[in-house]
Formats: sequence, C-alpha cells, structure tokens
Amino acid sequence: MPNSPVPGSPARRRAGRPGHDAESVLGVAARVFNERGYDGTSMEDLARALGVTKSAIYHHVAGKEELLRQSLDRALDALFAVTGETGATTGPAIDRLEHVLRGSVRVLVDELPHVTLLLRVRGNTDVERRALQRRREFDHFVGGLVREGVAAGDIRPDVDPALTGRLLFGMVNSIVEWYRPGRGLDGAELADALAAVAFGGLRTTPPTGGSRPRP
Repeated sequence: MPNSPVPGSPARRRAGRPGHDAESVLGVAARVFNERGYDGTSMEDLARALGVTKSAIYHHVAGKEELLRQSLDRALDALFAVTGETGATTGPAIDRLEHVLRGSVRVLVDELPHVTLLLRVRGNTDVERRALQRRREFDHFVGGLVREGVAAGDIRPDVDPALTGRLLFGMVNSIVEWYRPGRGLDGAELADALAAVAFGGLRTTPPTGGSRPRP
C-alpha cells in the first residue's frame, strides 16, 4: 500500500492550497483592477485577493500587464465576434445596426468585469493603447452601419452618423455603471429595452401629431 503523505509534506501542502486556474485568476484580476485601478494594483494586491502567493500567479501569467491584456482582449474579441455574425453582415443596415447593439449588450452582460475594464482604460500603456485602437475600429464599423442606414433612408439624416453611433453605444456602455447580474432585467430584456428606446428615436417616420425631423 502506498505511503500516505506525512503532515507538512509538499504533497499535503499542495492538496490544501486553494485552487485557481487561469480563468479564475483572470476573473479576480479584472475585478481588482476595476476596484483599485490598474495602476493602483500591485501583484501583492492580486495575490491577496486570490489567497495565494505571487509565485502562484506567475505560474499562470508573466505579470499583471499580461492579465490586463487578456482581460481587454476577452472583451474586444467578444465584441468583434458580434460584427461577424450573420445578423451583422446581411440585411438592411438598420437591422444590422440593431443586431450589433443587441449583441454588444449581450457581451457586456456576459463579460461584465472585462468590458468594464475596457471602458476605463486611458491609454497609459502599450496594452491600453492597443485596446483603444481596437475600440476605434469597432466604433468605425458602427459608424459605417449608421451611414449606410442614412443613405438607405432608414435612419434620420439630421443627426451626424458618427454622433449617432457614439450616442447609441454611450447608452450601452453606461450599463456597466449600474447593472448588477441577478437584480432586475436579464441580458435579453435589457437589450430589448435599450433597442426600443434607441431605435424609436431613430425612426424616419414621426408618430402621429409629432413634428417631422428637420431636413
């Protein structure tokens, strides 16, 4: 019969150590970055939040900058995946725009800590500047859909397309400031509410008795 590990042996210590895989390390890091700010977070802070030593974190990543990159890429990759879905690539531009808006709400709810971190970066590091560049590419995609919708006569022309895109996704982005999972609307209901408000305001035909958009 194999000998059992003696108390205090390396095998016994490993069995008793709280377990963290790469996914849980990333999730905790994103939460701490959001709470303390990336610049204000040290590896000691992350180790304390995880309940492990710093060397245990280095088993998964090279350092906190890599955790920042992984978190930001997690949010951005999910957003760009929406732009490649069938609903975002076929049909009238206004329908594609609504699909991207709804998909962005879905991503925000599913990846809330990572999207929150993405919206708070300021370009202080190479990783942050790269993330901001990708955000601008996403904004450009959205602006293109708005311009197509205006050209097709489906979106009112009296608001600048770039401003329309910023206002639409400003509403989406503001969700991170107050949304808490499990309290009130779920992701689908939230997307329905936002789309109703946003696209009701973009219609080219005014309600009965309303004033027509200015030329």
